[in-house]
Amino acid sequence: MNTNNSEECCPRFNPEPWDEQEITWQDKRFVQDHVTSFFHIPLNFGAVMTRNDKLIRAADARTETRIILADENSLWGADVYIEVSRDIANAGMTTLSGTFLSKVFEGPYRNMREWIEEMQAYVAAEGKHASKLYFYYTTCPKCAKEYGENYVVILAQVDG
Repeated sequence: MNTNNSEECCPRFNPEPWDEQEITWQDKRFVQDHVTSFFHIPLNFGAVMTRNDKLIRAADARTETRIILADENSLWGADVYIEVSRDIANAGMTTLSGTFLSKVFEGPYRNMREWIEEMQAYVAAEGKHASKLYFYYTTCPKCAKEYGENYVVILAQVDG
């Protein structure tokens, strides 16, 4: 892993702008794809990311923030959303719009159930209702190990 944030590794994540924030997106552009899972454990995440990264790099559509969201909509798979700066030919394009509450968590993925419960409590304390949860995995496993931090941001899409 290269610690100077080269093209080949994940930028170091700063949790401050994401922790307990309200974020509004209007037509935020993403490449959308699907990852096959077994009880929420991704089986082909790396292959899906590699395929899409090639398209994104070829189109010079990478963003500085490199947001990658997962919609864990099934035990058997998840939709993934990779932030891009422009539409890309031969890629499944979509946009996300809405208001989101975000909260940052740090630690092993086995804490996910606890984090979801904490996120739901945070949303309720803000007087909101979450219609959907997205999971922003801020770094790849190699970079998380190198940095010694495994941050996950949960974004709750809320009404109004």
